[in-house]
Amino acid sequence: MPRPEDERLVALEARCACDDPRFARAMSVGHPPRPREYRRTGAWWALAVATVVLVAGVVLANGLLIAAGLVGVGLAAQLVDPPA
Repeated sequence: MPRPEDERLVALEARCACDDPRFARAMSVGHPPRPREYRRTGAWWALAVATVVLVAGVVLANGLLIAAGLVGVGLAAQLVDPPA
């Protein structure tokens, strides 16, 4: 007869598999990735691109590129900042 703790663990495993299948597969192998909330690869790429646009604007003395770079860096910095 299964114990109540086992049933709760099975329910938790099924819910985790529905929420984040990649994480559930990696847990079964033994090398879990970070949860989706903490993956910030796209945010770092956006920050890098915005910084390049900002530097290009400064080098070319183009106000529009500088403004776009500053806005992009501000938006990307918000994405990189971890949630409270």
